[in-house]
Amino acid sequence: MEQTEKERFDELYQRHLRLLKLQGMAEKTIDGYSRGVRRITEYFDCCPDQLTLEQREEYFSALVEFYSWSTVKIDRNGLQFFWKHVLKRDWQWLNIVKAPKVHSLPDILTVSEVEQLIGATRKLRYRVFLLTTYSMGLRLGETLSLQVGDIDGERKQIHVRRGKGHKDRFVPLPDLTYQALRALWRKHRNPCWLFPNAVGSPERISRATTHMARGGAQDAMKAVVTQCGIKKKFISTRFVTVLPLIYSNAA
Repeated sequence: MEQTEKERFDELYQRHLRLLKLQGMAEKTIDGYSRGVRRITEYFDCCPDQLTLEQREEYFSALVEFYSWSTVKIDRNGLQFFWKHVLKRDWQWLNIVKAPKVHSLPDILTVSEVEQLIGATRKLRYRVFLLTTYSMGLRLGETLSLQVGDIDGERKQIHVRRGKGHKDRFVPLPDLTYQALRALWRKHRNPCWLFPNAVGSPERISRATTHMARGGAQDAMKAVVTQCGIKKKFISTRFVTVLPLIYSNAA
């Protein structure tokens, strides 16, 4: 790409990022949409504002051969935003890329499988994490983001902030889960996070400024699923139950 063209692309790309943020897009969405613009730029080694309809068709024909339809859809939406809001041009080629409709249902754990899963988790923080997630039907990120101030022990509910669609909601808090969260917090006493991103001494954990990493929580769940011999491929947490589990003092 020539220097002048690269400078033009950099200017357009930065405007793309600014407009995405001004639209209130989530960081994950901004990352996906901007990656789509970078990908098509690298594919043709030119600024995408000059691409013809035939070139765009060529690009997506190649894309569907090597990427999942979810990636293709994100790229399509990112480029649609780029064309409409950055280039201010009509988006007339939307229908050339249309992912097939697939209606998949997640695997749901039975009551005994949930009890087995949580009971087999050795570390207290992961055990309480799984109990909290499953007993209230939370998404992984919603549980990770829980803060001390989100727990209303008197009303027995939690305040889930910025869940799916950036919407807040209140979720009933089972007494067993409440007691488990209290027991975990008494061990680390972090002033902000219920699941702080730190291990080691209580003093170190209490000073953590971020919540537990998503990857660590996912790895812990995969490990215990394998240990329990559960063969379900992807497991929904949209399952509400209260499980009579006894907690050990494992940290």
